[in-house]
Amino acid sequence: MGYSSRFCRRLNGVKPALVMVVVQIVFAGMNVFYKLAMNDGMNMMILVAYRSLFATAFVLPLAFFFERKIIPKLTWTIVFQAFLCGLFGNTLAQNFYVASMHLTSASFTAAMANLIPAMTFIMAILCGFEVLGFGNVAGKAKVLGTLIGISGAMLLTFYKGVEIPMWSTHALHIHHDDHGGQVSTSGKRVLGSLLAVGSCLCYATWLMVQTKMSEKIQCYYSSTALMCGMGSIQAVGFALCMERDWTQWKIGWNIRLLASAYSGILASGLMVTLIAWCVHERGALFVSVFNPLMLVLVAIAGSILLDEKLHLGSVLGAILIVIGLYFVLWGKAKELKNMLKLVPSKSSRKSEIIQVIVTSSANVTTAGNSNTVMTRSSTSDEIPQSIAEENSSSTTDSSSNTNDRLEVNPSIITIAC
Repeated sequence: MGYSSRFCRRLNGVKPALVMVVVQIVFAGMNVFYKLAMNDGMNMMILVAYRSLFATAFVLPLAFFFERKIIPKLTWTIVFQAFLCGLFGNTLAQNFYVASMHLTSASFTAAMANLIPAMTFIMAILCGFEVLGFGNVAGKAKVLGTLIGISGAMLLTFYKGVEIPMWSTHALHIHHDDHGGQVSTSGKRVLGSLLAVGSCLCYATWLMVQTKMSEKIQCYYSSTALMCGMGSIQAVGFALCMERDWTQWKIGWNIRLLASAYSGILASGLMVTLIAWCVHERGALFVSVFNPLMLVLVAIAGSILLDEKLHLGSVLGAILIVIGLYFVLWGKAKELKNMLKLVPSKSSRKSEIIQVIVTSSANVTTAGNSNTVMTRSSTSDEIPQSIAEENSSSTTDSSSNTNDRLEVNPSIITIAC
């Protein structure tokens, strides 16, 4: 019995880590399915549209069954914020991402995705949500990590280097006609890098808008369904404007349907729910630490299954991006730790010292000025009663003496909520 209880405790301790490993495996599989759908000739804008539709169809019933009684009233502000979340977090970010993958490789875009924390830090400073704080260690670490990550992205873009021999099985590699042959390889790499950076910027913008939206609507499934619904309308409308060949919209029991359903239901639906649970259990920094795992998995899967070539520049750039990521995360963790030190613990808030200074000037002729300082220690449950008694006595005195007054120092009195 003791052994089983210890095993259960250890299992509960490592459960968030195991969940995040599963999440990164699923995301790595999404990148592989994206590339396979591209190689099969599927239009990427249509793939993003189908992914949004599958995600909406998956999340909407969850929101109806679990939150239909607690969802707040929708306002125009919430609807507009959901529109922006769907635009930046789904339509633009995903279309830029798949376009970058089409021009480069799955491992390249997975490496560039690790720039999101650095991009979020830059945009938060520009929008006034974050302070640079270069005078402390945490601020220096975040700035240094951002610069290292950007340097890694530039190295990944402009330096190719020698090819690193990797094993390949050609198991899932599907040959396709390259319609972009008129663009040089270096030109594709630069354009793919710009699209990947644009995807990171859009995702960072979505994070900030989503933070503001979560202040007004705290129903997780409902807000996700609202964002996915907005993103579906935008993605489908954008794909219809760019691709009017209805044969491209037809999907059967093939890799196109599998890629759309996998990315919509698992990646956008189930995995987002698991990530939210991990954030609740361990925090956002814990979740972010596992992001480089997807890069390693995508690089291995791309080499084995997709016959992608791995070069020295890609490896060195990816290493710099990951180092920069951990610098930014360490700086943020240090900053949060310093902030938590300023917040009193629950045990320290049990007992508070209250100083009430009563100055009476009514009996000047008989006893002179009387300054009485009362200091007492009481728990948060006793505070209202003690203050009420003292206030009632002071009120009685003030009814007979209009010059009496009760002075309470707000910087001294602290009542635990």
